[in-house]
Amino acid sequence: MGASLGREAGLQRQRDIIATVRNAASDGARYVVLPESALGFWTPTVARLWTGALSDSNATVMAGAAVVDPGGYNNVLVAIDRKGSRILYRERMPVPGSMWQPWRFLFGESGGARADFFANPVVPIGAGRAAPLICYEQLIVWPVLQSMLHDPGFIIAVGNGWWTDGTSIVAIQRTTATAWAKLFAKPLVIAFNT
Repeated sequence: MGASLGREAGLQRQRDIIATVRNAASDGARYVVLPESALGFWTPTVARLWTGALSDSNATVMAGAAVVDPGGYNNVLVAIDRKGSRILYRERMPVPGSMWQPWRFLFGESGGARADFFANPVVPIGAGRAAPLICYEQLIVWPVLQSMLHDPGFIIAVGNGWWTDGTSIVAIQRTTATAWAKLFAKPLVIAFNT
Protein backbone atom coordinates (compact mmCIF):
# COMPACT_ATOMS: atom_id res chain seq x y z
CA MET A 1 0.00 0.00 0.00
CA GLY A 2 3.06 2.19 -0.07
CA ALA A 3 4.67 4.92 1.93
CA SER A 4 1.59 7.15 1.84
CA LEU A 5 -0.30 4.80 4.15
CA GLY A 6 -1.07 6.76 7.29
CA ARG A 7 -0.38 10.12 5.66
CA GLU A 8 -2.98 10.41 2.92
CA ALA A 9 -6.52 9.44 3.88
CA GLY A 10 -8.68 10.89 1.10
CA LEU A 11 -11.61 9.02 -0.38
CA GLN A 12 -9.58 7.39 -3.15
CA ARG A 13 -6.99 6.19 -0.65
CA GLN A 14 -9.77 4.73 1.52
CA ARG A 15 -11.16 2.95 -1.55
CA ASP A 16 -7.71 1.56 -2.39
CA ILE A 17 -7.29 0.20 1.14
CA ILE A 18 -10.82 -1.26 1.03
CA ALA A 19 -9.96 -3.01 -2.25
CA THR A 20 -6.85 -4.51 -0.64
CA VAL A 21 -8.88 -5.71 2.35
CA ARG A 22 -11.63 -7.15 0.14
CA ASN A 23 -8.99 -8.98 -1.90
CA ALA A 24 -7.54 -10.52 1.28
CA ALA A 25 -11.06 -11.47 2.41
CA SER A 26 -11.80 -13.09 -0.94
CA ASP A 27 -8.67 -15.21 -0.40
CA GLY A 28 -10.20 -16.44 2.86
CA ALA A 29 -8.83 -14.00 5.45
CA ARG A 30 -11.27 -13.64 8.36
CA TYR A 31 -9.20 -10.93 10.06
CA VAL A 32 -7.14 -8.22 8.40
CA VAL A 33 -4.82 -6.01 10.47
CA LEU A 34 -3.72 -2.64 9.11
CA PRO A 35 -0.98 -0.41 10.59
CA GLU A 36 -1.17 2.50 12.98
CA SER A 37 -2.85 5.55 11.38
CA ALA A 38 -3.78 3.56 8.24
CA LEU A 39 -7.30 5.02 8.13
CA GLY A 40 -6.38 8.59 9.07
CA PHE A 41 -9.06 10.44 11.04
CA TRP A 42 -11.82 8.15 12.28
CA THR A 43 -15.14 9.91 11.67
CA PRO A 44 -18.74 8.71 11.33
CA THR A 45 -18.43 9.16 7.56
CA VAL A 46 -15.32 6.98 7.34
CA ALA A 47 -17.01 4.40 9.58
CA ARG A 48 -20.05 4.25 7.27
CA LEU A 49 -17.83 3.97 4.19
CA TRP A 50 -16.00 0.98 5.66
CA THR A 51 -19.04 -0.74 7.11
CA GLY A 52 -20.81 -0.44 3.76
CA ALA A 53 -17.77 -1.78 1.93
CA LEU A 54 -17.72 -4.86 4.17
CA SER A 55 -21.49 -5.46 4.05
CA ASP A 56 -21.10 -8.65 2.01
CA SER A 57 -17.90 -9.86 3.69
CA ASN A 58 -17.18 -12.12 6.65
CA ALA A 59 -13.91 -10.30 7.35
CA THR A 60 -13.16 -8.13 10.35
CA VAL A 61 -10.67 -5.30 9.87
CA MET A 62 -8.55 -3.96 12.71
CA ALA A 63 -6.87 -0.73 11.72
CA GLY A 64 -5.13 2.27 13.19
CA ALA A 65 -6.82 5.67 13.16
CA ALA A 66 -7.00 8.93 15.09
CA VAL A 67 -10.09 10.18 16.92
CA VAL A 68 -9.91 13.96 17.24
CA ASP A 69 -11.87 16.25 19.56
CA PRO A 70 -11.33 19.80 20.88
CA GLY A 71 -9.06 18.58 23.67
CA GLY A 72 -6.66 16.56 21.52
CA TYR A 73 -6.78 13.11 20.01
CA ASN A 74 -6.69 9.40 20.73
CA ASN A 75 -4.49 7.04 18.76
CA VAL A 76 -6.76 4.01 18.35
CA LEU A 77 -7.33 0.65 16.73
CA VAL A 78 -10.82 0.29 15.31
CA ALA A 79 -12.61 -2.95 14.51
CA ILE A 80 -14.86 -2.92 11.45
CA ASP A 81 -17.11 -5.61 10.01
CA ARG A 82 -20.39 -5.83 8.13
CA LYS A 83 -22.35 -5.14 11.34
CA GLY A 84 -20.61 -1.88 12.17
CA SER A 85 -17.50 -0.46 13.75
CA ARG A 86 -16.16 0.34 17.17
CA ILE A 87 -13.05 1.63 18.83
CA LEU A 88 -11.27 -1.54 19.84
CA TYR A 89 -8.29 -0.03 21.63
CA ARG A 90 -7.04 3.35 22.81
CA GLU A 91 -3.28 3.70 23.01
CA ARG A 92 -2.05 3.55 26.58
CA MET A 93 1.32 5.25 26.03
CA PRO A 94 1.89 7.56 23.06
CA VAL A 95 5.42 8.82 22.40
CA PRO A 96 6.21 11.39 25.12
CA GLY A 97 6.96 14.85 23.78
CA SER A 98 6.01 14.44 20.16
CA MET A 99 2.56 12.92 20.75
CA TRP A 100 1.75 12.94 24.46
CA GLN A 101 2.18 16.47 25.83
CA PRO A 102 0.62 16.56 29.30
CA TRP A 103 2.08 19.99 30.11
CA ARG A 104 -0.06 21.74 27.48
CA PHE A 105 -2.96 22.20 29.90
CA LEU A 106 -0.68 24.23 32.23
CA PHE A 107 -0.49 26.87 29.51
CA GLY A 108 -4.19 26.77 28.65
CA GLU A 109 -3.50 24.85 25.45
CA SER A 110 -5.18 21.77 24.08
CA GLY A 111 -3.89 19.16 21.71
CA GLY A 112 -1.63 16.19 21.79
CA ALA A 113 -2.40 12.54 22.17
CA ARG A 114 -4.15 11.16 25.21
CA ALA A 115 -2.52 8.44 27.26
CA ASP A 116 -5.04 5.87 28.47
CA PHE A 117 -2.48 4.39 30.87
CA PHE A 118 -4.40 1.56 32.48
CA ALA A 119 -7.25 1.08 30.02
CA ASN A 120 -7.88 -1.92 27.79
CA PRO A 121 -4.79 -4.14 28.27
CA VAL A 122 -6.55 -6.85 26.26
CA VAL A 123 -9.31 -6.63 23.67
CA PRO A 124 -11.76 -9.22 22.33
CA ILE A 125 -10.99 -10.59 18.87
CA GLY A 126 -13.46 -13.22 17.73
CA ALA A 127 -13.62 -15.87 20.45
CA GLY A 128 -10.21 -14.88 21.84
CA ARG A 129 -8.41 -11.95 23.38
CA ALA A 130 -5.43 -10.00 22.10
CA ALA A 131 -2.84 -7.67 23.59
CA PRO A 132 -2.67 -4.64 21.29
CA LEU A 133 0.54 -2.61 21.22
CA ILE A 134 0.75 0.56 19.15
CA CYS A 135 4.21 1.81 18.19
CA TYR A 136 6.08 3.11 21.27
CA GLU A 137 4.23 0.65 23.53
CA GLN A 138 6.26 -2.15 21.95
CA LEU A 139 9.47 -0.59 23.25
CA ILE A 140 8.56 -0.13 26.92
CA VAL A 141 7.89 -2.68 29.62
CA TRP A 142 4.71 -1.78 31.46
CA PRO A 143 2.10 -1.94 28.63
CA VAL A 144 3.36 -5.42 27.75
CA LEU A 145 3.42 -6.60 31.37
CA GLN A 146 -0.03 -5.15 32.03
CA SER A 147 -1.39 -7.02 29.01
CA MET A 148 0.36 -10.29 29.88
CA LEU A 149 -1.21 -10.26 33.35
CA HIS A 150 -4.52 -10.84 31.54
CA ASP A 151 -3.16 -13.84 29.57
CA PRO A 152 -4.14 -12.81 26.02
CA GLY A 153 -4.17 -15.38 23.25
CA PHE A 154 -1.87 -13.34 21.02
CA ILE A 155 -0.22 -9.95 20.49
CA ILE A 156 -1.13 -7.42 17.80
CA ALA A 157 1.72 -4.97 17.15
CA VAL A 158 1.07 -2.06 14.79
CA GLY A 159 3.23 0.90 13.91
CA ASN A 160 3.58 3.87 11.62
CA GLY A 161 7.13 4.06 10.33
CA TRP A 162 6.90 6.30 7.26
CA TRP A 163 8.72 9.07 9.14
CA THR A 164 11.63 6.79 10.12
CA ASP A 165 13.21 6.47 6.66
CA GLY A 166 16.93 5.93 6.97
CA THR A 167 16.74 4.74 10.58
CA SER A 168 16.45 1.35 12.23
CA ILE A 169 13.39 2.30 14.31
CA VAL A 170 10.93 -0.04 12.57
CA ALA A 171 13.42 -2.92 12.69
CA ILE A 172 13.92 -2.30 16.42
CA GLN A 173 10.15 -2.28 16.99
CA ARG A 174 9.70 -5.52 15.05
CA THR A 175 12.55 -7.16 16.95
CA THR A 176 11.20 -5.98 20.30
CA ALA A 177 7.64 -7.13 19.53
CA THR A 178 9.02 -10.50 18.42
CA ALA A 179 11.05 -10.78 21.62
CA TRP A 180 7.98 -10.03 23.78
CA ALA A 181 5.99 -12.66 21.89
CA LYS A 182 8.73 -15.26 22.36
CA LEU A 183 9.25 -14.38 26.02
CA PHE A 184 5.57 -14.89 26.81
CA ALA A 185 5.01 -17.69 24.25
CA LYS A 186 2.32 -15.76 22.38
CA PRO A 187 1.60 -15.70 18.65
CA LEU A 188 2.34 -12.31 17.08
CA VAL A 189 0.57 -10.34 14.36
CA ILE A 190 2.55 -7.36 13.02
CA ALA A 191 1.40 -4.54 10.71
CA PHE A 192 3.76 -1.63 9.97
CA ASN A 193 3.78 0.94 7.21
CA THR A 194 7.15 2.20 6.04
